Amino acid sequence: MRLSKTFVKTLREAPKDETARNGQLLVRAGYIHKEMAGVYDYLPLGLRVIENIKSIIREELNNIGCEELLLTALQTPEPWEKTGRFSDREIDVWFKTELSSGGVLGLAPTHEEPITNLMKTYISSYKDLPLYVYQFQTKFRNELRAKSGILRGREFLMKDLYSFHSSEEDLDRFYAEVEKAYMNVFERLELGDSTLETFASGGMFSKYSHEFQTILPVGEDTIYYNKDKKVAVNKEVLNDETLADLGVKRDELTEATAAEVGNIFKLKLKYSEPLDLKYVDKDNSTKVAYMGCYGIGVSRLMGVVAEKFADEKGLVWPESVAPFKYYLVGIGEAGAKEAEIFYQKHQEETLFDDRDIRPGEKFADAELMGIPYRVVISDKTLASGEAEITDRRTGETKLIKVLDD
Repeated sequence: MRLSKTFVKTLREAPKDETARNGQLLVRAGYIHKEMAGVYDYLPLGLRVIENIKSIIREELNNIGCEELLLTALQTPEPWEKTGRFSDREIDVWFKTELSSGGVLGLAPTHEEPITNLMKTYISSYKDLPLYVYQFQTKFRNELRAKSGILRGREFLMKDLYSFHSSEEDLDRFYAEVEKAYMNVFERLELGDSTLETFASGGMFSKYSHEFQTILPVGEDTIYYNKDKKVAVNKEVLNDETLADLGVKRDELTEATAAEVGNIFKLKLKYSEPLDLKYVDKDNSTKVAYMGCYGIGVSRLMGVVAEKFADEKGLVWPESVAPFKYYLVGIGEAGAKEAEIFYQKHQEETLFDDRDIRPGEKFADAELMGIPYRVVISDKTLASGEAEITDRRTGETKLIKVLDD
């Protein structure tokens, strides 16, 4: 990408109504555009970050045998009415619309009902199980207070995985595989040290579910954790019974503010029973399929990474999700020519600032955008056949050979 050819521009000031640091920096650096509270457009740089996050998640899920699909956002009421969840009293974040021909449709806040209903066509025998399917899908939730930049929105990108099993034991087996896959995702995003698998309420399904909480000052949750014992618990379920279950004492736990980036749930028969998802077992008996669901907030993860690593100068992307590896600047006539050669050789991983502006402005934008390495090729450095490369995270600068590149 050449900055002289893209419509994206950096801004000196963030929108006045954007108070979250991730939102301010992502807007100013040209990654997103704010349409309204809780609703954002993803510009070319932001979309590249999103796609990089998706790629990491996709690789880890495919490694444990999951298949990707894409479900519709528009929802017909029937399957939701069978579980009682089309009612605004049960789910108070629905966006609904009346059709001109009559009837009502909703925009999916989640997809348990439609995926269960769909699988009635494809699951009929024990031979069809287990089955694991996931999607990257835009969700719509009419949040009362959309805030915190892209950490909480009314329209957001989510990865939701659903598993179908012939037994609770098989559900438990796959659940453990997803736990490992999720931690692999967070490790690759460089969030592993600060992301904890956290005991949370299991609701109607089980005693506990698990959230993945990243310690973050602007998070909306309070957790208590002990890293040595590898235990973390959400404040909502912190009581004497939970402490006894986990084998820890209250004074052994540290309090922290955190942002939820994922969750996993053993649904068991919650949706398959009312939606009549059954199969014929080996003994010719008819049984109800067990289910699990597993979510990761993709756009929220982008916001968490932005918040977690940003400094006073701007964004600081880990190399695994950065839109480009290099931010390239050429200074002087010879420097500009050699920068063009570097760009042609490394085009896929280089953001080339070829604009006709002062070097200082380019350096400021490089820091704001948070590209991992700034490469400066100038007439001065070319005297020794070299270029300067600066690590955005550490600020360390060293010389590299470019004439022999």
